[in-house]
Amino acid sequence: MRILFVGDVHGRPGRRAVARRVPALRRELGVDFVVANAENSAGGVGLTPQTASELFEAGVDVLTGGNHTWAKREAYALLESDPRLVRPANYPPGVPGQGSTVVRRGGLSLAVLNLQGRVFMDPLDDPFRVARAEAERLRQRTPFVLVDFHAEATSEKVAMGYYLDGRVTAVVGTHTHVQTADERVLPGGTAYITDVGMTGPRDGVIGVDRQAILQRFLTQLPARFEVASGPVQLSAVLVEADAEGRATGIRRIYEVDGP
Repeated sequence: MRILFVGDVHGRPGRRAVARRVPALRRELGVDFVVANAENSAGGVGLTPQTASELFEAGVDVLTGGNHTWAKREAYALLESDPRLVRPANYPPGVPGQGSTVVRRGGLSLAVLNLQGRVFMDPLDDPFRVARAEAERLRQRTPFVLVDFHAEATSEKVAMGYYLDGRVTAVVGTHTHVQTADERVLPGGTAYITDVGMTGPRDGVIGVDRQAILQRFLTQLPARFEVASGPVQLSAVLVEADAEGRATGIRRIYEVDGP
């Protein structure tokens, strides 16, 4: 199986990059499933039914989330009704949506589990215990399990990778918007990368207009964050797995459209 995971899709530029490149990458790389993190797809914060629809139309099979999933209330009903959307599974009971899903295509099935970290982020249920229980449950349905761990701290992400090594096909990190160069297959057969990176404007500050961010740092006053302009990057990873769900390879993809 070949899985393409697209890092945090940021605003309209990110959505356009997905629409422009994902169909071609799917053909060129022989991709079976495409998963993308969409928590920043609507104006840089949150997602909406419209932004989700655009990404699905571009060929994405599953959309994952994170701490910004809840920014747009119009997404709540969609999270409840569309099984192709997941939000972090370690949120408390009663939160809209589901933390995992299983999608099928061409005789293959892929489970996608979304988790959120707790280091330097809001306190939530323990992602490690939730991950263990969910991974065991999902493996009963398919050997192919991909985990999007939306977290700030590198140490927490690396620890999760080793904790789930041999239990899932891949653990890919999201949230920081900066692609890391530590992709590898862990000893137990789990593909890992600390952060896939961002799909969106390259020349902002993690996707946001840099002047607004600079003013915020210089004055500590509130500033309106706008999606940056300029060249657009696509950050992704391609995970390959054998018939037993063990990863055989992972490689980074980084493309820039524009000068």
